[in-house]
Amino acid sequence: MNILVLGKGKTGSLVAEVAQQRGHSVTSLDETENAGAAALTAELLKNIDVAIDFTAPAAAVSNITAVLTAGGRIVVGTTGWYEHLDAFKKLAAKTGGALLYGTNFSIGVQKLFQLTAELAQLEGYTFSIDETHHVTKLDAPSGTALTLKQIITEKSPHAVVEITSYRIADAKGEHIVRASNDIDTIEVRHDATSRRGFALGAVRAAEWVTGKTGSWEFREIFPTL
Repeated sequence: MNILVLGKGKTGSLVAEVAQQRGHSVTSLDETENAGAAALTAELLKNIDVAIDFTAPAAAVSNITAVLTAGGRIVVGTTGWYEHLDAFKKLAAKTGGALLYGTNFSIGVQKLFQLTAELAQLEGYTFSIDETHHVTKLDAPSGTALTLKQIITEKSPHAVVEITSYRIADAKGEHIVRASNDIDTIEVRHDATSRRGFALGAVRAAEWVTGKTGSWEFREIFPTL
């Protein structure tokens, strides 16, 4: 499979490495090589099975637009662009492209999502979320924290969920979901010790979406991996 990795940062570089280890051919572009998605020409994309984006919100918008307009497939690990999600879903349907997005591609975090859904069904508890990331992460709260909040409010529609964000050094990513009342406190936690988990999940997502048309969130398709 021919994979185009957009972004040569810490996670993007790991995505390229993991993809190669799984037997795929990889081309990588950083944001200077692909400013405004200028490098994503029809000529380039016709030889690409799936693009994987780990860039920044503004760059991701340009990249998704270019890939879907060409009828291509893209896996997006970047967050902070979801106000455009409905428009991109319509574009994918119109062009026969595919969009697979997620706030977190870590397999461990997918389990955290499932545990949070169970925790959120408790009655008589208040909920809070702490999230910690590296200082260069642009969006706060993190997309993962917002997904956790969404999961809680889906199960407990009247819950008020406070999110506290921390940006510390080169933190890989930590999320703690806390349920408390005057009797006890319950916590579920995921602490990433390596970005490799995010990279592996993104490559597995790219393998899954190959040959498909449509739009999906990673949470939807995770049980089928």
